Amino acid sequence: MKIVTIDSDQFDNFAKKHKYRNYYQTSKYGNIMNKFNYEVRYIGIENDEGNLIGASLLLIQEAVMKTKLAYAPRGLLFDFTDSDKVDELVDTLKKDLGKEGIVTLRIDPAIPLSIRDSKGNIININNEASIIMENLKNSGFNHKGENLYFETEKPRWEALTILEKNIRDIYQNFDKRARNKINKAVKCGVEIYRDKNKNLTELFNFVKSNGYPIKFYKGFCEQFGDKADIFYAKLNTENFVLNSKKKYEDELAKNEKLSDEFQNLAQQNGDRRDIFNKKVISDKLLGIYKSNLIFATNMLKEHPNGLVVAGGLCIIYDNAAYLIIEGSNKEFKNLNANYLLKWRMINDYNNEKLKYINLNAVTGDFDKKSKFAGLNEIKGSFNSVITEYIGEYDIVLNNFKYGIYKNFTKEK
Repeated sequence: MKIVTIDSDQFDNFAKKHKYRNYYQTSKYGNIMNKFNYEVRYIGIENDEGNLIGASLLLIQEAVMKTKLAYAPRGLLFDFTDSDKVDELVDTLKKDLGKEGIVTLRIDPAIPLSIRDSKGNIININNEASIIMENLKNSGFNHKGENLYFETEKPRWEALTILEKNIRDIYQNFDKRARNKINKAVKCGVEIYRDKNKNLTELFNFVKSNGYPIKFYKGFCEQFGDKADIFYAKLNTENFVLNSKKKYEDELAKNEKLSDEFQNLAQQNGDRRDIFNKKVISDKLLGIYKSNLIFATNMLKEHPNGLVVAGGLCIIYDNAAYLIIEGSNKEFKNLNANYLLKWRMINDYNNEKLKYINLNAVTGDFDKKSKFAGLNEIKGSFNSVITEYIGEYDIVLNNFKYGIYKNFTKEK
């Protein structure tokens, strides 16, 4: 076995046929990351007959004293079920990459460990995953653990909504709260559109605190071309006023009716407790709806042509959609535009006959008291299944230079 450098076409041809293929292991993703001070390399793993039995995109960074750190995002693409091959692979990586000054290699293969429902209950287990994890451990890879949150390079937990069904059935299987919030967004005047120009400016304003520059997201649009989509949720401020006004007027009519009933019961010495309680609730709602109407009216004055309140970037790979990033204007979170945004994505991609949409990261902590409970609730409410991956592994490839690296970085 030996490690060889292959070109991007060779790599893509191998990767697209692999069982655990993913968009991170493509030359498109390599081209994106090439703009961020990485040496992007495509390696092939050849057996003794010279046949390609594995491959990976590597992102290599220069470290101290001519040492290098390598990362295979959602790779390596290799058969880890054969313990002898895994042992030989490790020896080969140390021999061929270690001598180049690459001190460590990090991998996080897109190999599912389990499939769960939105509450965390196991639906299915990947039987070969335990074999793979044992082989990696025995060969010298250090597992970062079965972490629940965001401690690793890529999320260990992701939410997927299965498509390829009747759209009405898909919708009816959403959590009731999700359906209610979708309907509320529509009634408030939120409208969804796909930006044909793929303008990222508005979306980036919502997500720039994540730390990635706009050119990172532009890279997806450039590399994936017509397989990249920008969705925006726009508040139609005119409809927002009309809907807010209707809510206020309907509640006002209800409130006045309750007042009349209360007065009639008073004259008849009847029991007024039930009417009184309803009147108190109506009074509170009336105050809320009046404030909403004032707010909506001001929005119409300030933004007569509407206002973008949320957005998301998706790519299509291997007949599935992936939500790369999403964000919203927190001032308008009560509009629930993010729910309507995902519903439009699901609807569109189902019409385009895709297999599923990956809604991106969730956590493995399904406790309702978790600080990330809201994240899990939103993505899980779309009848999502949760994929748990085997996780992240590191291995030292050059012990001598790793010692130098540790001394200079004081890494523990």
